[in-house]
Amino acid sequence: MLERIPSVIDVLVPQASTYAGDIDGLFTIILVSVGIWFFASEIVFFWLIFRFRKKDGVRAQYVSGEKQSEKKWVTYPHLAILLFDVLIVVAAVRVWYDIKQDLPPAERTVRVIGQQWAWTFVHPGPDGEIDTADDIAKVNELHVEVDRLHHYKLESKDVLHNFSVPVFRLKQDAIPGRVITGWFTPTKTGEWDVQCAEICGVGHGLMGARIHIETAEQHAAWMAQESPLQLAANAAQKQEEE
Repeated sequence: MLERIPSVIDVLVPQASTYAGDIDGLFTIILVSVGIWFFASEIVFFWLIFRFRKKDGVRAQYVSGEKQSEKKWVTYPHLAILLFDVLIVVAAVRVWYDIKQDLPPAERTVRVIGQQWAWTFVHPGPDGEIDTADDIAKVNELHVEVDRLHHYKLESKDVLHNFSVPVFRLKQDAIPGRVITGWFTPTKTGEWDVQCAEICGVGHGLMGARIHIETAEQHAAWMAQESPLQLAANAAQKQEEE
């Protein structure tokens, strides 16, 4: 499994979703595969410069690259690099399928709306269903429950945005006129950044939000407190008291 491959990225940005490890593992495979050949080519390059440097009394040779003994220095490394490329392609297709094409059943659904220059998140209320009377709408504030599979319904009101949650390793374009469904399962409680990763206008740099990953108890308490029905009841009670 790719998530078992050690990753430097996890030290800089924690992993907080079930597929974050797979994406980090894929990046590690690419880094190692490219890095091996980069350092190998640089070592050979500088060795050749040193080995065949200009010397007094030694005439330069013209190498056409047509002899088999000369071609092998390009052909053999080329074939080896192609094997590494196949490894990268296989790993990338597998990760892409698991995250982007195989949509597991949802336990929760949230609506994510991008606009210049803020995020609006529509959460299901205590009934657990979206698009009902007890939905909870928040600007730049997303609340989800740990270890529960969420679908997100992503849309844009104006221009192209990109819904990015670094700790999930999640990036998805929000396209005007379309509703894009994706998924994530949080694995770590805490408060993290949500970003727009697509330049969407002069306020792009200010289009940040926060995601709150909560335990089941914390999330239930938050929903009960923020439910429009509960807020209306509190307001009515306050008016009566006044």
